[in-house]
Amino acid sequence: MTVSLSLVDVALIVLYFSAVVYIGLRAARREKTSTDEFLLAGRALTLPMFVATLVSTWYGGILGVGEFSYTYGISNWIVFGVPYYVFALIFALFLAKRIRATNLTTIPDQLEATYDRRTALVGSALTFVLVTPAAYVLMLGILFQLIFGLDLRTSIFITTFLTVFYLYAGGFRSDVWANAFEFIMMFLGFAMILPFAAEKFGGFEFIRANVPPLHLTWHGGNTWQYIAVWFFIALWTLVDPAFHQRCYAAKDGKTAQRGILISILFWFCFDFLTSTAGLYARATLPDLDHAANAYPMLAEITLPSIAKGLFYIGMLATIMSSLSSLTFISAMTIGNDIVGRIAQTMNREQLVNRWTKIGLIISALFSIGLALAVPSVVELWYTIGTAIIPGLVVPVLASYSRRLRIDSRFAFAAMLIGWGLSTSSLLYGQFIAGGDQPSYLFGMEPMYPGLIASLLVWGIGVWKFRREQRTQEGWNKPSEKQ
Repeated sequence: MTVSLSLVDVALIVLYFSAVVYIGLRAARREKTSTDEFLLAGRALTLPMFVATLVSTWYGGILGVGEFSYTYGISNWIVFGVPYYVFALIFALFLAKRIRATNLTTIPDQLEATYDRRTALVGSALTFVLVTPAAYVLMLGILFQLIFGLDLRTSIFITTFLTVFYLYAGGFRSDVWANAFEFIMMFLGFAMILPFAAEKFGGFEFIRANVPPLHLTWHGGNTWQYIAVWFFIALWTLVDPAFHQRCYAAKDGKTAQRGILISILFWFCFDFLTSTAGLYARATLPDLDHAANAYPMLAEITLPSIAKGLFYIGMLATIMSSLSSLTFISAMTIGNDIVGRIAQTMNREQLVNRWTKIGLIISALFSIGLALAVPSVVELWYTIGTAIIPGLVVPVLASYSRRLRIDSRFAFAAMLIGWGLSTSSLLYGQFIAGGDQPSYLFGMEPMYPGLIASLLVWGIGVWKFRREQRTQEGWNKPSEKQ
């Protein structure tokens, strides 16, 4: 695929990259040596900054969204929109204030505080994989390749380096300030392409006449089980370290709760823009070889110079915001949750900060390797979510409820069994069973066995814990003779 960008468009894109790096480095000047400052920006995020960083961070998979909306139409909104609104609402109403009140730093901190260190360490490993920004490394590399004509491997290394560079200097504060700028640019870019498309091709009647009928159905031709598994993958929201980190960093619990509720409205608006753009791409370009190129090719036939440059910046900003945030959280997981938890030292803050910076490099290299090994955005999301979420979701959510907490042995078992069973089923279907279509264990999507097993272990743990409590109360109850 080739794109034609004017010199002005390329200059705007170069200016955008320069602005992001400058903003990140400028924010770094306020960085102090404390762990709270480096990892959580001093726990002082105001409502506007909270909303800007959360909205931009949580909507990074723009080429994946383009791929799905081009292939399946408005089902994109059902798969990548509705379930995330629902779970974000649940997070806001039931978790946001509780998380901020703990005054902790990460999800593994919560796991150790509730259960024990080994559960926290396994949770750290799963968290590291869950937040790996491989999909965003891949998308940013693809766009950079289209713009500048470099090979994909080189494009991936350059864009990842630019992201790590300013995070290394300023930590979370640099990430937040860069996200705020990217928030503005992503909405500007996508709000621009729809009026041009409507003017050139026509409105909804044009779309309806030129897309397959299934593109305007809620399921897009997919099976109910396939749609349902994406709803379960949306459980990701409840254990998403970016949500938790921003709640920990908010100035108070009310800011965290209101910020998430406002963010849902912004996500709804952005989903409208991206889904409509995907339908226009399908209507005007029915024979694309690679659906992930839907948005760039739509811009190619729709936008004039300058507008095209701004649209590309909108796509870049959407991806870079998630890439920077997830890279930093991955690094935090290494520095704070693994090395900081294992090493016993009096200078823990220095150790955590140093290893978080080293973790930026480790996370970047791991993500680059995974992106080159699995060069499909949707497949990366599906694989990581399916394998990891069953191990994390039950132990993490239960840790915030006194009634659902259980002995650490059962929490550890639920985490390992949930992760292990789903991962085994996934690997079996992909690599052992063979065939054009994966054949998973038990005839179910691989996430389901892991979730069911984790819930069963948890249920047994709750029953046993309550039985022991009743027994203990019986022993302590005074006899009638006393």
